[in-house]
Amino acid sequence: MYGMLLESVQHFVQLEYGEFVWRQALLTTGCKNTVFNTHQLYPDNLIPDLAAALSAITGKPIDEFMIFFGRCFVRFFSNFGYDELIKATGRYFCDFLHSVDNIHLQMRFTYRKMKSPSMQLTEVDENGAVLVYRSTRTGFSKYLRGQLLEIAKQLYGMDVSIKVLESQNDTPGGTSGPISIQGGLKTVIVKYRLDFDNREYMQRRVHIKAHPSQLQLTPVNSKLLLNLFPFALILNEEMKITAVGEKMIESWMLNNGKRSPTELIGAKVTEHFKLRRPSGITFTWENIKRLQTVLFEIQLLKGSSAKGSKDVAKQSETTVSQVDTSSSTEDTAKIMTSIPRRGSQGLRSILLKGEMRYIKDINSLVFLCSPLINNLEELREMGLYLNDLNPHGLSREMVFSGFSHYSRLDLMCEREEQRAEELETSLALADSWKRQGDELLYSMIPRSIAERLREGQNPHETCQSFEEVTVLFAEVQETITGDDSIKYAMTTVNTLNAAFSAFDELIHSPMAYKVETVGKVYMAVSGAPDINPFHAQHMADLALDMLQSIRQLNLPGVGVKIGFHSGPIVAGIVGLKVPRYCLFGDTVNTASRMESSSETDCIQVSGYTAQKLKKLGYALSYRGKVAVKGKGDMETYWLQGPAPKKKSK
Repeated sequence: MYGMLLESVQHFVQLEYGEFVWRQALLTTGCKNTVFNTHQLYPDNLIPDLAAALSAITGKPIDEFMIFFGRCFVRFFSNFGYDELIKATGRYFCDFLHSVDNIHLQMRFTYRKMKSPSMQLTEVDENGAVLVYRSTRTGFSKYLRGQLLEIAKQLYGMDVSIKVLESQNDTPGGTSGPISIQGGLKTVIVKYRLDFDNREYMQRRVHIKAHPSQLQLTPVNSKLLLNLFPFALILNEEMKITAVGEKMIESWMLNNGKRSPTELIGAKVTEHFKLRRPSGITFTWENIKRLQTVLFEIQLLKGSSAKGSKDVAKQSETTVSQVDTSSSTEDTAKIMTSIPRRGSQGLRSILLKGEMRYIKDINSLVFLCSPLINNLEELREMGLYLNDLNPHGLSREMVFSGFSHYSRLDLMCEREEQRAEELETSLALADSWKRQGDELLYSMIPRSIAERLREGQNPHETCQSFEEVTVLFAEVQETITGDDSIKYAMTTVNTLNAAFSAFDELIHSPMAYKVETVGKVYMAVSGAPDINPFHAQHMADLALDMLQSIRQLNLPGVGVKIGFHSGPIVAGIVGLKVPRYCLFGDTVNTASRMESSSETDCIQVSGYTAQKLKKLGYALSYRGKVAVKGKGDMETYWLQGPAPKKKSK
């Protein structure tokens, strides 16, 4: 499907349900697109999947969202002027219903890969109409209902009630019809009953009076009719070809070079032609007669096998009152015998477009058509020339216009596709930059606090107190010095980078959080910003792992002093230019003294923290009392080993 459908969904979901709900729906469906391009193609399953996701989020039925999506599309396409196209189809809602299939047909010139459904009215009365919908995609019948409701309300100012009379192969939430036994997709067929006030339309249709001049028409020879429409077909009630235009015969012979042209007259129309549109209906007298206002597309078959040649002379017996076909068969026979037979290899199939008109006086259908040709290249590929086209109308002018605009249109499409690719690349880069920015932000500020700031919370409101955490300081020690200060500084930088990188790999949230590094000192905390009741245990494990990692680096003359302490703190964001998550309180000062008064490759802990670790089974040895600035003498311990692991049963 084209991106315009998804643009309409995105716009109105964000408008009515909010940005958060829309992002949740995208996350649920696994859709990576945050922006949709109008002329870009996207998977058909996106709209049903989004309806299912929104249903799960809001608790509303999926069908309700599919109807909502259909309404959204009608509201949205008014921005492109397509509402004026619908209004121009006729004065009444019923005029639009008659022309909806033709609108889809015309839209294919703008949206060349559009897989449009087929819709025809089968019954019309004063209280409404019956509409038959055919498609190869399932799950979109509710979407159509939303479109019809919104078009009736917004463009025609009327309320319509819609109910389903019959439904075949329409699987809810699907995107493609079920597979038939013969292969291919089964057609989804849904018959709707539309109830609305249709009295004015019916009165105008039934009571219209013919002008007196129309009642005195003289008979028209079929030769004149077929000269005006050289590709026309006349079909009798048995759907057999009774007369054809001159150019149609020529085209048939170009595509059937080795067969007798007399086989065309009297043959079933389905032996030589294929009904392309309206899709999903059979080529029968009743169906064609009922669809008088619908544009038909019929393809001339190449090398088709007719059931046998027919005697042209039998067709000359047909007599009519208004359209005289007595001379058409003789002319047809002359045309057939005068045309040289040419091979059909390499010719493109001719697609004929026009209306099927029923002529009551002769009880026949006349297909008034012309080849569907966009430019001179297609004309050449079909083996036709400009003088073969209808002498009236704009067929020839459209071919010339198509020739001049085709290359321009292709260039515009290529540019649009290139812009779409560039946009996708830009979006991918933006996502990559966003991830990198997030990683950088989370290295400065805890993720939970960063998300609160993104939601608009004041940085001052992020300040909070913690009853008890464990704060650790680790200082890298170097015993090697040198006279060359620059060389010594480079060595120090490389040493600190190796040591701190090893420490960073040991930090696992929410067990511990790296606060900052200042010079040769590494600071970490457990229990903040995420509350952790096992903060002392996790910090002891981290300290032992840090000591082990320094030993594994095997850097000559390099060691580490570690100390930590437990207690209450206050934490919050400080600064605007380079905001940092900082800890404040006596606990931080005491933990710093535990590190500064420690020894190389040793871990010193306060007596308060040591009591906690003893209960957990950690190996500690009493160091004695240490003078701590501002605290006096404090009992401290050496942490020597981890707690014994519990044996699994």
